[in-house]
Amino acid sequence: MPKPALTLLLASPRGFCAGVDRAIQIVERALERFGAPVYVRHEIVHNRFVVESLERKGAVFVEEIDAVPDGVPVVFSAHGVPKSVAAEARRRHLVTLDATCPLVSKVHHEAERHHAKGRRVILIGHAGHPEVAGTMGQLPEGAVLLVETVDDIERLAPAPGDDLAYVTQTTLSIDDTATIVAALRRRFPAIHGPGKDDICYATTNRQQAVKSIAPRCDAMLVIGAPNSSNSVRLVDVARQSGCPRATLIREASRIDWTLMAGLRRLGITAGASAPEILIEEVIEAFKARFSVVIEQIAVTEERIRFNLPRALSA
Repeated sequence: MPKPALTLLLASPRGFCAGVDRAIQIVERALERFGAPVYVRHEIVHNRFVVESLERKGAVFVEEIDAVPDGVPVVFSAHGVPKSVAAEARRRHLVTLDATCPLVSKVHHEAERHHAKGRRVILIGHAGHPEVAGTMGQLPEGAVLLVETVDDIERLAPAPGDDLAYVTQTTLSIDDTATIVAALRRRFPAIHGPGKDDICYATTNRQQAVKSIAPRCDAMLVIGAPNSSNSVRLVDVARQSGCPRATLIREASRIDWTLMAGLRRLGITAGASAPEILIEEVIEAFKARFSVVIEQIAVTEERIRFNLPRALSA
């Protein structure tokens, strides 16, 4: 019996970004330089496949710096860390390697610059996300006000005469963030913003790629982890762009095949922390059940690369 026909629309760019690639290289180079174990505070990126592959090489992942023994190297994850974490590592004379994405570091510097000018900083982001914790932790406690939605803006109560500025998490929905920024500017017309949007190029590009294919798809799969902000946002963007049957999956084994019956066009993308091998495995799973035609839909080409820390670049 012939297999049913299925066109796979592959969004491009998809998968690893330069910041993720750099962070993984830092852990791998540290293992080569220092030998195992190398400790990593928090998941280096939000993907269990990546984390488990590094664990097999000798990386040990912990949530807090106090779980790191004396005398071993520790890597700070791509999401960034509060200043208090770096200070504690220095106090203990730990060898530290900072894998914070340079675009996250840019937001940290913006927040510090605004604070130095006496401005009250508003951060647009998701409470509890490690990037948000890291950004808020660049300034003294209480110096940053966090907003997640337009409704949160109405509840803001800055002191009279406060000079305000805003920064954003790098992995948010472009459209949702634009709505929140517009609401901020309506309520606080004199608020200072970043010279260039804080949402990173990779988040922007992956969302634009999803927007380009979502209206053409019967369903869409986003490969990524449920704790990956940029991956979850891709599902939201797909649904808002005309594909309500958009689903997040970790890997091919998580595909619900009952939902795939009758499809003619399926969109596939991956969050910035998902390796290409997971995408390839999903494609092979569909080839086993369908007669597949693949279309690559590219909206741009990414050529950005970030340098490794000087201690590992030699």
